[in-house]
Amino acid sequence: MSKQDEYEWMRIASQEVGQKEIAGNVHNRRIVEYHATTTLAAKQDEVPWCASFVNWCLAQCKMKRTRSAAARSFLKYGAECELRRGCIVVLSRGSSATAGHVGFCTKHNATHVWLLGGNQSDAVSIARFPVDRIVGCRWPEAEKKS
Repeated sequence: MSKQDEYEWMRIASQEVGQKEIAGNVHNRRIVEYHATTTLAAKQDEVPWCASFVNWCLAQCKMKRTRSAAARSFLKYGAECELRRGCIVVLSRGSSATAGHVGFCTKHNATHVWLLGGNQSDAVSIARFPVDRIVGCRWPEAEKKS
């Protein structure tokens, strides 16, 4: 088992690497499927979809999710945690207090974090970001059994 596959949500996310937007009027059905796990339920793959991707991955393994297409919705999700592999990382985007980006941490060092996420160069990929953009780290929460 690779490090990325240690957690079910990471295994699911890593299987999606390579999904990407389709230019023009045709839309990637898988990205539209990601959107369907949010209340926005966008029908185009050009609509920002990083939070939709995280919600979809969590839904696939029956985990709680925010159901929001807003990256910063994950700041109130699950349990706050230290930066570690498998956690959900919320990043700032520019100077906006509401815009952001979200993905799963695959690794980190003193200066950078690598996120497995959606809508990274219009695809599911692993991308590197400066740690000074991190506004929160959260640990996924299981659904409560009735």
